[in-house]
Amino acid sequence: MIYLDRFSLPGKEKEEGVFDPRSRYFIPKTRRTVNATLYPFGVFRYREMPELVFEEITVFCGDNGSGKSTLLNVIAEKLGLARGVRFNRSEFFENYTALCGYQLKNDPPDGSAIVTSDDVFDHMLELRHINDGIDRRREELVKDWISARDPSRPANDPAFQLHGIDDYERFARMASMRDRNESQSNFLCRELMSNVKEQSNGESALSFFVERIRDNTLCLLDEPENSLSPANQIRLKYFIEDCARRHGVQFILSTHSPFLLSLAHARIYDLDDDPPRVKKWTELESVRTYRAFFLEQAEAFD
Repeated sequence: MIYLDRFSLPGKEKEEGVFDPRSRYFIPKTRRTVNATLYPFGVFRYREMPELVFEEITVFCGDNGSGKSTLLNVIAEKLGLARGVRFNRSEFFENYTALCGYQLKNDPPDGSAIVTSDDVFDHMLELRHINDGIDRRREELVKDWISARDPSRPANDPAFQLHGIDDYERFARMASMRDRNESQSNFLCRELMSNVKEQSNGESALSFFVERIRDNTLCLLDEPENSLSPANQIRLKYFIEDCARRHGVQFILSTHSPFLLSLAHARIYDLDDDPPRVKKWTELESVRTYRAFFLEQAEAFD
């Protein structure tokens, strides 16, 4: 399924017009000297950017600073796609996207979104925070359980006395802990939610994509290989291909990963070229660099 068919950036004439009081594209606030940045103006100002045509899977590749992430953010903002973590943007972002154009083949459904490395990082931090909180609470309850079952504590201990409605929850828990028929593990299972399944960062990141990407949506992925091992990058590649082929998901992604650059039937824009050109993944300089390196080391694998 294809939702976004074409997208165009402002181009040199419009970008330069933003700074020229004689131009119909002029933006008065660009003359303020207090502006620290005019981003994203200037990123593509001196480059010839073609109209971008999209397939079910479209990939932006290029060196750091080539504009991959900027392109994804501009597209996401122009189309009003959902996002999780906020991104760094200047007060000129809306002015820039207003000068962009696009064509749709189908309206992007609800659930269409941009997913960035920051989203993945926040997800892993949230899992860690949840588990840390559960672990701390478990330690507190174990101490309470051991203390409550201490045979030397008399039944009239103040801790076991109910003095008001506010004491009820504490009283019920203490009474339960003194129940000799309940094991510590059963007590903890009842009092605590289970820990989120323990996974490596890479496994957590991969599961995040699997849970986050919905059927029949437009999905933008910004360098999804971050935090993924080579093996998990390959798993993500197959997952993306399956979602595009069988589940109506259109992907637009930026990546350095040779595994994701090999996505089947992907349209790849090399942003290191001026103007950017569509290439086969085997023609990309970064992929050929990997190939040359491993060929040099071929004897080491024998």
